[in-house]
Amino acid sequence: MNGMSERDYSNHSGMSRGAVQNAKRSGRLVFYADGSINAVASDARRVEMTDPDQQRLSLGGDAAMPISGSGGSDSYLKARTALTVYQAQERQLAIQKKKGMLVDRARAEALVFRLARQERDTWVTWPSRVAALMAAEVAAAAETRSGAPVMIDAAIMQRVLETHVRAQLEALADLRVSLG
Repeated sequence: MNGMSERDYSNHSGMSRGAVQNAKRSGRLVFYADGSINAVASDARRVEMTDPDQQRLSLGGDAAMPISGSGGSDSYLKARTALTVYQAQERQLAIQKKKGMLVDRARAEALVFRLARQERDTWVTWPSRVAALMAAEVAAAAETRSGAPVMIDAAIMQRVLETHVRAQLEALADLRVSLG
């Protein structure tokens, strides 16, 4: 006998005897003229003809799969793993979005921009709304302390307030919102 028996090849390849018989029926084994199994040629043919997922399952899962030197099945497994990881991440993001944990980035940036613009517009118009009131309050406080009538021009108060508010807004203009 030149080669191996089914039992010997089963031990050699790590396959069950039933799997060896299935491989024999499907033509994935190479035989010598005497009917014994050519182990080297059969191993090569099985690698060429067997789906890597099926090989891994028949050997008992990921841990039992030998790391081969061939780039074909190794790259297939890497691609398959990458696809599975991507699909899992995609499902997780969909779940988070449904739960309201995620928001659309473009919408969030537009909302932040609109809020900042409203805030700036409110501050730009603030001096004209409060200048006369502030001038009257400062004049009343000055009259109380000095006892003499004091007049503060509301237009001057407004210009002073506008100058300080614009300086503050210019300082805030350098702030950038980064959402990512």
